This record gives sequence, structure tokens and C-alpha cells, in this order.
Amino acid sequence: MSAVDITRSENERTTAALLPKWKQLLAVLLAATILISLGTAWPTYAAVPKLDTIRVALFINLPSKYTLNTAAVTYSSAAAMEIGLKQPAGVIPLVQTNAGQAVRFTLDDYKPRLMETPDFGTALAIMKRVKALGGTAILTSLAKNNSVVYQVVEGTYATEAEASAASAKWTKDSALQGLIGSVKPTIAGPLHLEAGAYASEADARLAAQSFGALGVDAFPSIKQSGDSGAVYTVLVGAEANAASLNAVKAIAAKSADGAAALRQTDPAASYLWLRDDHTTTESVKSSVPLYAVSMKDTKVSLASSAPAGIKLAERYNRSYRGAFEISGFNNKLAIVNELPFEQYLYSVVGGEMPGSWHAEALKAQAVAARTYALYQGFGFQIAHVVDTVLSQAYGGIGSEKPTTITAVDATRGEVAMHNGKLVEAVFSSSAGGASSDSKEIWGSEVPYLKSVASPDELSEKGLYAWYRVVIPDGASGYIRGDLLEETGDKSAVGLPVMKVKGDGVKVRPIPLIQENVQIVGQLNAGTRVVVLEKTVQSNEMSWVRGPFTSDALLASIKGKVKTPVNGAIRTLQISQTGPSGRAIEIVANGQKLDVKYPDLFRSSLGGLPSTRFTIDETARMTIAGADSKRERPADQGAMVVIGADGKPKQLTGDSLYVMNGKGTVRAATLSPKFRFVGTGYGHGVGLSQYGARGLAEKGYDYTYILQYYYKDATIVKE
Repeated sequence: MSAVDITRSENERTTAALLPKWKQLLAVLLAATILISLGTAWPTYAAVPKLDTIRVALFINLPSKYTLNTAAVTYSSAAAMEIGLKQPAGVIPLVQTNAGQAVRFTLDDYKPRLMETPDFGTALAIMKRVKALGGTAILTSLAKNNSVVYQVVEGTYATEAEASAASAKWTKDSALQGLIGSVKPTIAGPLHLEAGAYASEADARLAAQSFGALGVDAFPSIKQSGDSGAVYTVLVGAEANAASLNAVKAIAAKSADGAAALRQTDPAASYLWLRDDHTTTESVKSSVPLYAVSMKDTKVSLASSAPAGIKLAERYNRSYRGAFEISGFNNKLAIVNELPFEQYLYSVVGGEMPGSWHAEALKAQAVAARTYALYQGFGFQIAHVVDTVLSQAYGGIGSEKPTTITAVDATRGEVAMHNGKLVEAVFSSSAGGASSDSKEIWGSEVPYLKSVASPDELSEKGLYAWYRVVIPDGASGYIRGDLLEETGDKSAVGLPVMKVKGDGVKVRPIPLIQENVQIVGQLNAGTRVVVLEKTVQSNEMSWVRGPFTSDALLASIKGKVKTPVNGAIRTLQISQTGPSGRAIEIVANGQKLDVKYPDLFRSSLGGLPSTRFTIDETARMTIAGADSKRERPADQGAMVVIGADGKPKQLTGDSLYVMNGKGTVRAATLSPKFRFVGTGYGHGVGLSQYGARGLAEKGYDYTYILQYYYKDATIVKE
């Protein structure tokens, strides 16, 4: 199917009206001939955006929008890596690594210097302890006092005060304090003295040793020399304030070169200092180069010709195409991957959709991903996008598959547009049977983002059946179907009875294995359970979450609503739904939860997969007495039942089971708890990935799929 509209402009129609009849007929025949000769060729649209190279932030500090920080990064590549300084006119080469050699970068900022010692074992133990406490420690060596010493610094801080506060925090740990002993930590900073100009790193290292022999920090530095090339110097001191730097200067002045050789570094200069780093090797016998990037206006380029790309250890050891830019941004280390736009999409399609899916679904994802990235513009100040689902999932070369590369190449340059503009081609994993209207998710009307039925059931294919059961202690939970077997028996109220097939079978709060969630119970073979319902394993199409207590929901809601909920949550109801049936208004204790926009209900209510759900208020019930009805939880009084012996008994356990007039048994609780039973995974607006797969497997092509989810969109090629 062709998704391109080929129409004539208003001027063309006016001109045709003025032609004689035979000329009009000839014009029509010529136009038809031209269209036939074009076949399926794409028309040219001057307004179609184009992007040759995309910048993807892997680490960036944007507190108002997105923050992911690291104190250092480690790169490696099968081929040599070129390190240079990025300038408006291009990259100025500085140094080349050996093939296969790792190299690390950090920011020349403020860091607690927790220990300096000639004992590598002590330094290594301190580094490991800081890491165990959640910090980022860096272990380096340098020549000092005519020997080798090892320094452990931590983190990345914008000011001396911040680094001092961090130092005080770490040294409160008794184990770390025991390793440090009586040595008082100091603060390393970006203030240096500079000496010399050397032709090689080896010459700079020799000069650094002469300063280090006096007991001061000294190490090689490499910086730009003129319009091209590089020069080595020696940096003396790594101090946090002027007083400390002056003290270093007084000592360094006693060197053979004397005070005349020292000058303070230019704060605006672009440079990289170099140390030997043992952080990743954890070995006294081996190290990798550690370069520190000056905080202001220095942009370092890292590139390699290796087909396997460049590996970044701190980002899950992923390998990436293209080059890297390393810089300081908002007082933190910023890491940006710069690569050809279409090659970026190879990874995005593979990261967002399994490569084994139908080719037409992959093509639809490729066009949606291309359109979405272009729509974002330069959305992160120094980058177009980030590598998480805040933009699109981008996992580097490892996410690419031959099928995803084929899908991108087959749709090269194609984007979705509406009324001459790019659509905001949002997508989610599963619409749960119906995609969202943009207004019921974000509160704003978008003409091409409307609710449509979505065939998302494929996510349930091959999944286990689960049973919600009552176990012997009276609690209810879920057991996977293959762990139960029929008995043929019925309970007193006619519910099926099954028995457990093996020992140690776990009863879970929802029909899904979650290792970090507390189980309801554990049963052994032969244990009999009463079945309340049969369902499918929670998945992208249908799911269960909870039950949540009032305290758990209050903690989740805190800070996400304009008006805080006072007191315990006793009732929670959906008071209004949107076109797809998603919740757009919810009231707790009769009070509206005034979130900024409806999609925030997902995070506000314990992290729900979507907003298309129903709420099971487990404590809500109507109790018919002899002469009246009691509504719980409004009525918080004691519950008394009359047993088979005719005697009244007060219920004290939290779990109970009630039957309505139709004979349906429901699990209930005395105290208010809340279960959410829903469909869909994600916001549900725009293209549903499982829905795209479903349509593709029904025989629809990618243009139809895109126009189905983005109403009245046109697929245009640049």
C-alpha cells in the first residue's frame, strides 16, 4: 500500500480550468502517463527534515530534565583510538593509544583525596571499601619523594565545599576509618602550576619526577599547541584553593628549574593531565592511562576505525559506532556518542523491538524511531537525545540485528508527517487492546494521536496459566499452573480444589515471578488449595499489581499530587475515564488526586504498567444484616459472623472471602488494600509495538500500520 498523497496544488487546478477542453484532456493523459512511469517513486518534499549525524548523551547532568552521572569512564577498542581536542574548525589530534589498550577519562574537578600511601594493598582496600559504600573511587600512582605512591580519590564535585562534605561522609564509616588511620584526607582540585614544554610524554614524565622528588604532586599534561599538534607540559599540584597552591609553589621552587620555570595554568586552556590508573586492573603491576579533562570549554574527541566500535565499560560494556565527545557540562562529566543518524536507528529498532518480529513491524518501528528522533531536535542542550527510553532505547552495536539493519535501510529517509510537519511519533510496548488518546494521557489534544483498537494479544502467546488460590492459612495468592494438578473435588461453596505437585512451591502476590518481592507463602507436595480464578501470567497485554496498603500508596503518591491526601486511604476509585477506558480522574477518600497529567497515575500508584485498569478495593463490601445494610470500609466496626453452630464470632484475621448473590466468591480484607488489574504497558499513545506486530502478521504493510496509529499521517521520503 502506498501511504503517500500525490495531489496538485490550488494553482495547478486553477490553470487547468482555463485550458481548452482538448488541452485539458491532453494534460490529464500526460499526468497519468507521468504517474504510471513513476510507479511507486516518492515525491520530493522540501520541508522534510534531514539529519546526517546524531548526538546521543550517555552520561549528562540536566537536573530539570535528565541526570545520569559517572565520575570516570573506561574505553577500549580492538584498533588504536585517536584522542584529540574538538575545535570549531575540526579535531586537533593529541595522542593515539595502542590497539586493544584501555584508556580512562575523568573530570579535573574537586575530589576527596582519601589516602596517599606507598602501600598498594592499603590503597586497593580503601578503593574497594568506598565502592562497597556506593562511592566511585579512583586509584592512581605517581612518582613522589623518590618512590611510587598511590592515591585514592572519590567522586566528582563542583566545589571544594561539596568535596569536603563527601569526605566527611565517607570517613564516618568505621571500616574505612580503620584503613585510613590517623592520616587526614585532603581535597584534590583543579588548580595547578605548569612547567616546561616537551616533545614527548617520556620527557614530561622525567621532568615530573624532579618535581615529585620534592614531595609535591607532579604529572604530565598534554595540550594544544597553536593551530595543530600537541605539546607536553608538567602540571605541579592538584589543589582546591589558592593557599594550598601557594604552598606547593614554595616547595616546587626548590627544584633544579626553580620558581622561574613555574607558571599558573590558564583557566581557559584546553588540556588533559595524565596519570597511571590502577582502578580497573586492581594490580600494582599494570595500569591504564587516566586523562583528566579541564572543567571549562574543553571537548575531547575519541575515535577508532575498528568495525566492532568502541566499548564503554561504565555503560554495561556496550560497544558503539562513531566517535565520542568527552567534556565537562554543568559541573559533571558529559559523554556523548556522535554517529551517522541512520546507523543510530539500527540500534534503536533492535533495542525497541525484537529482531525476530515481522519485517513490516520492524519497518514501522524504523520510521517511527526516525521521525521521533527528528521531532526532538536538539532536546538535551549538548545532544539530540539520550540513550534511555526517555528518548528511545539505544544500546549501541549490541542491539543491532541483521533484520533491524534491513528495516532501517529499506525505509531510509522516510518519516511520518501531518499537515506538513513531523508527527510526534510516540510509541509504547502495548496499548492493551486500545491505544490512548493523547488527551487522556498528557491532557493535550493532538489530532493524529487518537484512540484506536489495537491487536496486542500476541504478548500472551505461550505464557503460563496461573491460578489465584486460597492456601491453608487463609491467605490468597497465585501459583503457576504447571505446579498444580486437578483433584476433582469442590469446596463447600463449590469452588474447584487443586493440589500442589512438588515441594517448595511459592505462592506469589501477582501472577508473575518477582524475586525481589515478598511471597505470600510456600507449600509442599499434596497441599490442597481452593481456586478463586484462572488467569494468564502478567505480561504487556494484561497484568495485576498489588495489593498495596494505604501506607504504601501514600508513600508513592507523596510529592506527585498538588493536594496531599490527609489520613489513611480507605477508598480509591476511578471517577472518570478517557476514550480508551484509561483513568483520567481518580479520587481517594472522595478527594481528587490532582496530578499534573493523567499518565502520572502510573508512578503515583506504585508504578503501574499503564493507566488502563480497574481498582479492586479489597475492603469494600456491603453486608446485609437482619434489618439493615452495612457498607465497609465506611463502617469500621467489628465484623461478626454466625457459624454453623449458630454462635457469633468476631473476625480478627485480615483475609476473608465473601460471596455475592450470584454465587461469585471474592477475596476481601478487613483493612483497606488495593489491587490493580489492567491491560497495556506504557502510555499507550501512538504506535503500539505489539499492535504493530499483530497487524503485520495479519498481512498489513508498514505504511498502513503507521497510518493506523498516527491518524491522517503521510509517510514522506526526504
